[in-house]
Amino acid sequence: MAAPPEGTPIWADAMFADVEGAKKFYGEVLGWTFGESSTEFGNYTEAYADGKAVAAVVPPMPGAEEQSAWCLYFATPDAAATAAQIRENGGEVVMEPMQVADFGTMCIARDPGGVVFGLWQPAKHTGFDTVGTPGAFCWAEINTRDAGKADAFFPAVFSYNQKNMPDDKIDFRVYELNGAPLIGRMGMTEDFPPEVPPHINVYFAVPDCDAAVAKAQELGATVRFGPVTSPFGRFASLTDPHGAAFSVLDPDTTEGDMPPMDEVG
Repeated sequence: MAAPPEGTPIWADAMFADVEGAKKFYGEVLGWTFGESSTEFGNYTEAYADGKAVAAVVPPMPGAEEQSAWCLYFATPDAAATAAQIRENGGEVVMEPMQVADFGTMCIARDPGGVVFGLWQPAKHTGFDTVGTPGAFCWAEINTRDAGKADAFFPAVFSYNQKNMPDDKIDFRVYELNGAPLIGRMGMTEDFPPEVPPHINVYFAVPDCDAAVAKAQELGATVRFGPVTSPFGRFASLTDPHGAAFSVLDPDTTEGDMPPMDEVG
């Protein structure tokens, strides 16, 4: 299978101090099952939806026990070259490119506005087995308090085109590659509490948004927004019981017309 174009979301994982608790939560909310923990790689554990790899969970590194968060990885054919681009455009390489056995090469970085993300140069591990299906990754949004820096940084590193949603109420753009929308960029307003850092909000597809939200709340999650129905589907944003933000989206339940998007640049 051909590797996805550079800048395409390719994988997602999260660190949890209580991995078993996280497995129970996402297993019940998203229907995930889990593979065997890889002790060789820090008990990294893949999650599966209908038998297909969709994400992974892992215990935190020492000193990072309170930092549960989802990390979205972008595809790259050359992690070292992309890391250089990150630096040249004002970003920070938090973890240098590191080969992970014969699976691929990973790197962790931060944009100039503080948004943490990953790079993945695939080898044996090619990333998501499926996207957009129940339990799988389906969308993501860069939530940032410095939209200008994000709009300069990410398109420079990944050659994205930008489209702007003309709306006085929200500051929202879509980054595209080869005409395909890949990720949104949301300007964070005062609706986001000060303690919420800039982050990438990862969306997982569900067949019933309200049922997923109800189950998540029953298991201790907090609803931050929604559920609401949009032209893109019915969705809600939550914080799981361990402090990690994520969203669920039912793409088949839609309402209204698609908003206009203006080409930028």
